[in-house]
Amino acid sequence: ALVGYTNAGKSTLFKAISGLVGHQGTVELGGVHCHHQRDRLGAAYIPQRSDLDHDFPITVGQLVLAGRRRFLRIGQRPGPRHRQAASEALERVGLAHLTRRPLSTLSGGQAQRAFLARALAQEAHLILLDEALSGVDQPRTEGLLDLFADLAGSGTSLLIATHDLSLARRRFGRCLAINRRLIGDGPPATALDVDRIDAT
Repeated sequence: ALVGYTNAGKSTLFKAISGLVGHQGTVELGGVHCHHQRDRLGAAYIPQRSDLDHDFPITVGQLVLAGRRRFLRIGQRPGPRHRQAASEALERVGLAHLTRRPLSTLSGGQAQRAFLARALAQEAHLILLDEALSGVDQPRTEGLLDLFADLAGSGTSLLIATHDLSLARRRFGRCLAINRRLIGDGPPATALDVDRIDAT
């Protein structure tokens, strides 16, 4: 969990990791500088809802299928195997029934789950989720947290920005607290103790 006040730098950190903003310092993914990655799609960035273009004329199914492009040659169309992977990703986030729905008609929570499904179809080994649980109801939140735990258990790294301290303490084994710099890093009891939260 990445915890920080508004304007603490959470979104900027995600954009730096994704190579979307200039920055000082070094960002390495798997020991390789992010700008030297041969397969940049090994990492998936899901921005806040306000940063997404929800009016783009695309269906939920098309959005998720786009996650398979890292496995296609230029000009190659996705075949049955890729469509099956996209379908399974939608099933995992509970949106299989919305495959033909335009992206612009989704609620905030549904849209976040659709973009998460695209990351699953992409088979990303690093998923960056910026406030991914905002606008998601409690049962869906718990379901997504279980999915995150399952992904982490199978070797996927997830960095999830949240304002919810109780959630971070309850469901995450490692927390980063930031306020334009790193304030705390470690188990919630250490990274989110009273002094570090005051500094954050």
